[in-house]
Amino acid sequence: MNRTFELGIEYAKKLDLQDPLRNFRERFYIREGNIYVDGNSLGLCSKDAEREILLALDDWKGNGIDIWSIKDSKYFYYPARIGAMMATLIGAQANEVTTANSTTVNIHQCAATFYKPTGERYKILMDDLNFPTDRHAVESLVRIKGYDPVDAVKIVASRDGRTLSEDDVISAMSGDVALILLPAVLYRSSQLLDMQRITDEARKRSIIIGWDLCHSIGSVAHDFAKLDADFAVWCTYKYLSGGPGSIAGLYINRKHFDKAPGLAGWFGNVKETQFRLDHRHEHSKDADGWLIGTPPILSMAGVKGALDIYCEAGMKEIREKSLHITAYLMYLIDQRLAEHGYNVGNPRDDNRRGGHVSLEHQEAYKICQALKVRNVTPDFREPDVIRLVPVALYVSYEEMYKLVDILEQIAIKKEHEAFSNVRALVV
Repeated sequence: MNRTFELGIEYAKKLDLQDPLRNFRERFYIREGNIYVDGNSLGLCSKDAEREILLALDDWKGNGIDIWSIKDSKYFYYPARIGAMMATLIGAQANEVTTANSTTVNIHQCAATFYKPTGERYKILMDDLNFPTDRHAVESLVRIKGYDPVDAVKIVASRDGRTLSEDDVISAMSGDVALILLPAVLYRSSQLLDMQRITDEARKRSIIIGWDLCHSIGSVAHDFAKLDADFAVWCTYKYLSGGPGSIAGLYINRKHFDKAPGLAGWFGNVKETQFRLDHRHEHSKDADGWLIGTPPILSMAGVKGALDIYCEAGMKEIREKSLHITAYLMYLIDQRLAEHGYNVGNPRDDNRRGGHVSLEHQEAYKICQALKVRNVTPDFREPDVIRLVPVALYVSYEEMYKLVDILEQIAIKKEHEAFSNVRALVV
């Protein structure tokens, strides 16, 4: 979409006044004077999340073991009830989504469930740009199955080191591929893959396909009813602001409800018979059937509170703001920062871009450190990306204008030269 923007701080303030989501910012804890554009696994804390966590603590303090039975068994059914809220964010049916484990454990769960290698079909198709945990999990399962990952994990290589070609992915769907796992949005370059095209092609070849939504959930309005993928996994602590290490999300297409979970546990049992403690597993015929152990209530409470905000705001409106504010940021970069060695490294088309801007610079790591001194919170991704995430619910247009002011000053005054390239523990 072609958009027309203007320079100047007053124009940025005008955009904020026109923003239909502007009042949601008040429901987050914004550090005074800080511009928070971090995409490194932790969105800001909301007052809604705090409320739900404190409520769960009070329920524990006041009820002990009876916490599982109070309020119409709210906490006992928490995975499904929170899952139903997340289902609205990805266009899935309520019983196709649950909350469980971590992203990595959910990858293990789905791979263990759907990877059924045969003599002819035994390979898992992945890419060389996805977040490493996906690859780590898949290779470990391949080894368990007795295969060598060098042979059994088929990698689609990027042509430019930034993006993936859907043509290359489809060409790699050979007759020996049993399962595909790909990211919806690439964490470095913010490329949004054509999920529908890839999924349709996988289905034509009877290949199981799953999606990692970690960098799209909460910023991209998915439609899994139309997509008809087999499974999906995602975290809740980035855009969804569920809290540090908060519990993950899991989608299982209802057409697979009769399948036995690869990793079974007592919380995946049919609820009505769960406490009979029968050693024979009675698999619940919905996404909850893929639960493993007892859900961590305090972790889930923060997710529930954050989802109250997302469901109230609506994914259509969130996506529109996300696309608009990232387009505005790219405009400012082009107008004011290009001459200082900065470059936009993400796709520019709305239907090809996730919710963050990948700002490239050969001194990116040092600039990130200089930004932090200037009270800006970005994050860095190898080798040269300053990842900027203007979350639609709590980042303003005025902040984007001020951010570009700071980036320009850092370059002009060479402030980044005072810093080292030695990497910190968390970057």
